[in-house]
This record gives sequence, structure tokens and C-alpha cells, in this order.
Amino acid sequence: MQLILEFAAPDYVVWKASFDAQFESIDNAGLSTLQIWRAADEPKTLVLFEVHNRKNAEGWLARERAFAGAARATFVETV
Repeated sequence: MQLILEFAAPDYVVWKASFDAQFESIDNAGLSTLQIWRAADEPKTLVLFEVHNRKNAEGWLARERAFAGAARATFVETV
């Protein structure tokens, strides 16, 4: 299972530094970062995670949203 998160990131450099500082929290949530994309025409960043523990990932996501982190989250499966 994977998780795709969409972030508003007007300043990618600032966003990336903040994201990198959360490595331990992300890891403890049972997530591994697979890819990061920046939108070409708007201030948006997408992150693809591998989900190792959905319950922990959902808890982390709830905390992120409380701090106005991820704007949109979608759990997906390869079919």
C-alpha cells in the first residue's frame, strides 16, 4: 500500500528542509518516502510513501493535518 500526500509549498526549499526534519516521525509512522514531485506550474509538492503500518500512518497524518501540513492524502494500492 502507498500513500500520496499533496502539500502546498510556495517555497520548496523551506518545505523540503521542514520535511527532512521530520524523518524520524515519518519513519516511526511506518512510512518510507519513495518519491517527491514538484508541480511545474503551481506551488504544490506531492510525496509518495510506502505504507508499512496504516494505523500508525493515519495517526501521523492526523497530527500533520492539525498543523496545516498535508492538504490532501490518498491511500492507494497497485492493481
